[in-house]
Amino acid sequence: MYGWIWRLLPGGPVGKTVTALALAGLAVAVLWLFVFPWIETRIPFDHVTMVP
Repeated sequence: MYGWIWRLLPGGPVGKTVTALALAGLAVAVLWLFVFPWIETRIPFDHVTMVP
């Protein structure tokens, strides 16, 4: 899979590396800013019950 993505990216090795890092950073930013806050409102992490 990674070889397939690497072949699809434009440019030489340096350009491909920069593009791959930019795409990975974009994916992390989208997850951090949009997906995780959306999931947090739907999963009650702070409603912990302890049974003695």
